[in-house]
Amino acid sequence: MFSRPSLQALALSLLATGSLVHAGPCDLYASGGTPCIAAHGTTRALYNAYTGPLYQVKRGSDNTTTTISPVSAGGVANAAAQDTFCASTTCLITIIYDQSGRGNHLTQAPPGGFNGPDIGGYDNLASAIGAPVTLNGKKAYGVFVSPGTGYRNNAVSGSATGDEPEGMYAVLDGTHYNDACCFDYGNAETNSKDTGNGHMEAIYYGDNTVWGSGAGSGPWVMADLENGLFSGQGTKNNAGDPTITSRFVTAIVKGKPNQWAIRGGNSASGSLSTYWTGARPTVGGYNPMSLEGAIILGIGGDNSNGAQGTFYEGVMTTGYPSDATENSVQANIVAAKYATTSLVSGPALTVGSSISFHVTTPGYTDRYLAHTGATVNTQVVSSSSTTTLKQGASWKVRAGLANSACYSFESTDTAGSYIRHSFFTLLLNANDGSKIFNEDATFCPQAGLNGQGSTIRSFSYPTRFFRHYANVGYIASNGGVHAWDNPGSFNDDVSFVVGAAFA
Repeated sequence: MFSRPSLQALALSLLATGSLVHAGPCDLYASGGTPCIAAHGTTRALYNAYTGPLYQVKRGSDNTTTTISPVSAGGVANAAAQDTFCASTTCLITIIYDQSGRGNHLTQAPPGGFNGPDIGGYDNLASAIGAPVTLNGKKAYGVFVSPGTGYRNNAVSGSATGDEPEGMYAVLDGTHYNDACCFDYGNAETNSKDTGNGHMEAIYYGDNTVWGSGAGSGPWVMADLENGLFSGQGTKNNAGDPTITSRFVTAIVKGKPNQWAIRGGNSASGSLSTYWTGARPTVGGYNPMSLEGAIILGIGGDNSNGAQGTFYEGVMTTGYPSDATENSVQANIVAAKYATTSLVSGPALTVGSSISFHVTTPGYTDRYLAHTGATVNTQVVSSSSTTTLKQGASWKVRAGLANSACYSFESTDTAGSYIRHSFFTLLLNANDGSKIFNEDATFCPQAGLNGQGSTIRSFSYPTRFFRHYANVGYIASNGGVHAWDNPGSFNDDVSFVVGAAFA
């Protein structure tokens, strides 16, 4: 077991000494009589006295793992330790530890009733560097969930089952979402299959409208109760459930016999609002509930894993927390001062400049990233090449279409067309203005993994990088199911010297 305070006793002691203002979220829940049965946070400790591990990372160079803990009791994660461990290689988040002491850790989600991109296989793991933030000015990393990524624990200690009361909150990225099913955090089935209405109670975040919706076009905080995303009573639109516009979102779902609620707010400022409170849905199976008690992150109860989102911290409680307790937790979250930080490292690029991408793999250094029609590939280019080839190997740096903190690369010879990935292959496509195009055409450079130039990370799949393989361009991971994910010469193949354009 890892170090944690003694729940109610510690919280009462903190109250008695007037120190509760310094308590963590789970100290506050305990003081309200609804202690945490699970506490997950890659950014910080969620108990004032917690000193144990927050998460585990595995590096691609040798598959070695290490744990990342807070820099001090109750403090922010030691991001510097991760950066040192992961230097010049890739890293994945393999375990998100439970800080409650119950051992309810989240690990790579197993196959379920829904088969994801790799039929019958485990879900993907998240990049350790995909979601950098600061808390009170100190760097930390969240969990960036791309489609196909998920974490789960099907053998949880102490979680609500049947119609028992529970609560949960999560701090999320309000700008990272889609309409696929289902970016969830909360209580789910223990067999990774859809076992019927009322067998789940989880926070959902996104703009899916198949089952329910809120005001505006989304995204919304809703509750995944299995076979339905609920914004309020029944499967109807709830105009009181607002579209989220804040960068950081506190999302809350809680339930007890024939009552449940959705609450939310801006994690960086202000208080919580109640978006719904009332009786359970009248559709059969939701009153009473039939909770099973597993915990999921980034996926639906049946392992539906087409959604995306970013998770920073969250807990699950036993008992139905009071609004007052949740308001205190929100004040604690605001005091943590979540803020954005740079998504780019290594050599800087200048928006508006024209560049080339020079291959650094030994034996291929006469090649540059270019295109032939819609195909992005590498070609031999020199000062004596044709004008057509020089133009095809030249790119204009634009502010990232999905995130202006990163970049997009427009073709010099085909105005309005950008490098984007589709099914992990790099293509040159015209910008159609869609959300998915913008995300697929946004990239975040970092220092070259082989010590040369830059490695160009996908914004939407941060485990994947520009790579040339058999002279074709891909976004590749360091090991995986595709040929272009082969770890051999990976660091060389994903490192490009960014230089002046040919045209």
